[in-house]
Amino acid sequence: MNPSVHEEYRSNEKNSVKFLVIAEKPSVAQALAKVLRAEKFENGYLEGEDCIVSWCIGHLAEYARPEAYDERYQKWEFGDLPIIPENWKTVVSYEKKAQFDILKNLLNQNDLKYVVNACDAGREGELIFRLVYDRAGCRLPVKRLWISSMEDTSIREGFAHLKEGNEYAGLCEASICRAKADWLIGMNATRAFTTKYYKRMAVGRVQTPTLAMLIERQDKINNFIKEAYYKVTLEGKGLCAVSGNIKEKAESDILAERCKGSTATITKVEKVQRKNLPPKLYDLTTLQREANRIFGYTAQETLKELQELYEARVVTYPRTDSQYITADMEGTILELLTQLPEMLPFLRGKAIRNHIERIINNEKVSDHHALLLTKEALEQDFEKLPEKQKNIFWMIGQRMAQAISEEYIYEDTLVTVSCEGHEFYAKGRAMIQPGFKEIEKAFRNTVQNGNTMDQEAVEDKVSIPEGLSEGMEIPEVAARTSMHFTSAPKPYSEDTLLAAMESAGNKAFDRETEKKGLGTPATRAAIIEKLVSSGYAQRKGKQIIPTIEGRELISVLPDYLKSAAMTAEWENQLLLVEKGQLSGESFLQGITKLIETMLEECGNIRLEEQYQFYLKEEIGICPVCGSPIYESKKAFGCSNKECLFVLWKDNRFLAGMKKSVDKKIAMELLKTGRVRMKDLYSKKTGNNFTADLVMCVKDGKPNFYLEFPKKRGGNRAHGKK
Repeated sequence: MNPSVHEEYRSNEKNSVKFLVIAEKPSVAQALAKVLRAEKFENGYLEGEDCIVSWCIGHLAEYARPEAYDERYQKWEFGDLPIIPENWKTVVSYEKKAQFDILKNLLNQNDLKYVVNACDAGREGELIFRLVYDRAGCRLPVKRLWISSMEDTSIREGFAHLKEGNEYAGLCEASICRAKADWLIGMNATRAFTTKYYKRMAVGRVQTPTLAMLIERQDKINNFIKEAYYKVTLEGKGLCAVSGNIKEKAESDILAERCKGSTATITKVEKVQRKNLPPKLYDLTTLQREANRIFGYTAQETLKELQELYEARVVTYPRTDSQYITADMEGTILELLTQLPEMLPFLRGKAIRNHIERIINNEKVSDHHALLLTKEALEQDFEKLPEKQKNIFWMIGQRMAQAISEEYIYEDTLVTVSCEGHEFYAKGRAMIQPGFKEIEKAFRNTVQNGNTMDQEAVEDKVSIPEGLSEGMEIPEVAARTSMHFTSAPKPYSEDTLLAAMESAGNKAFDRETEKKGLGTPATRAAIIEKLVSSGYAQRKGKQIIPTIEGRELISVLPDYLKSAAMTAEWENQLLLVEKGQLSGESFLQGITKLIETMLEECGNIRLEEQYQFYLKEEIGICPVCGSPIYESKKAFGCSNKECLFVLWKDNRFLAGMKKSVDKKIAMELLKTGRVRMKDLYSKKTGNNFTADLVMCVKDGKPNFYLEFPKKRGGNRAHGKK
């Protein structure tokens, strides 16, 4: 690092001062420390002459669960709702406590002048820093590092122009409001519907309306009734013309028979030249969609690999919602564009155009510009990049080249043919200028071995014979009937679901509304993953489809909890909080009011409705309280919520003997207290053996031991479940 640049950090202060820098991850902290010359490794931080650089481990501190406020919340009772903390508590998980303690000590050192929030430049980074700062009881002034690239030059520039922390007060308040809203709705709605329906029902502010969209699409598919329709095709003199849709087969057969051998006349030949503008640069959502479409990557996979590329300093900030750059970046981008062929082998020998004006729009860049490669990427050995990272890196680079290329120009031809009083149509497309499509094709051929072809390329191959003119006759045409069927909507893929989330609720807003959709570019991938991990949705190839569990949840929820429009409105309100146009208190009051409405409605749910998911086969009587025992997904449990008795299917005592508790075993244990088990595995001998599993109940919980047949001596092996 140039010493003069290092001095620049100190030029704003009269005297040399020591400051603390907190990054979001260790890898980012090391990159910052390298530029700041903080080279002395200590436990949990790096130290330099005038700064200390440390890190969080993602979300180091998080809002505490309800039981942290009152022990009674350990049991889920509808009567205890709503749970609305007056003074919000945070917790640090056990595995992250050591690093938090290090940060707490650093944040309270007497020799520090200020602390720099160097967490990722966005809403989540603001929240991560703020929760740690507040929990540590820190009162140091806060400055903000706001950069869009991990390049050394960008880091130097960022530290030379640190922002005051209060400039991001709105962003900070919006991040806190979002986290509290998710907590309030998740904790209260999940407990309310779970206790009312005797079935776990996880409700999320954004997750639930996303699930509702999946179910709505699947219902349209399930209820779709395909209908047949028919077309008549004429052929002659190299021309193939097709009729419009015909409902009845008999009608199409009659038309085909009449036209067969007849003379057709060309009544119109229309040629229209069209242009397709190059695509915009990538924002996160568009990149995730195309990575899913081209490579089958999930949104979470793309974000993970993109984050690693960012931390390796070869791409700019990932969580962006902009597809443009600002005017002051023009020089940097022009320099970078000349180097693209060195980084992207499929661009070698191809001219990179320079219509940079297409990607410049200051008004459409808020916090971060579009995704770009960096100049430092030239120093990387691309062959050593993991395959997924290389593919994503190439995607961003080729999109940069496309965005400033020429238009794709083509000519559409529509020929109208008349025969026996009916009109038939032939369509063709001819390419005039490949433009940006040349780069796209080179990229696709490289990563997919030429196995895919975009729609324009397919249409380019549909040719119309030369020399056609109006009034020309085609004698003795061939005619045939073909049957077709209407198509059902397609299930959501990750690509189309991300697009639906991005535009959800648009119809409910005015055009001037700035923020629309479900979630943000930074959170949509996690929402999809949570739906899958919770069992409410599942992946089937590239498709994402709802499960029975997901359907049951949505079937009982009120519209406002599964409304995309309402959730999108909350996202818009969070943006207003960020801009200082709405107070966080007003936003949270709206959330609280909704929870009160929900609880009032839940209290009026009829008893027969509450038991709709609870009707299960009784497999025995509880040995503790005498209530029925029912089977669930993971256990055989007592129907009395106050009772502790449960037989887990994955039984700890039996796990070492390679056995689990099935329905038959559970029924016998409940009936007689013992069951003969064969093929139990002995770790000691490596052999299988037979013994009786005996259950005894102590303090309301089952305990187990083995009792061997008398011929084996009656030895017992004691153990707990």
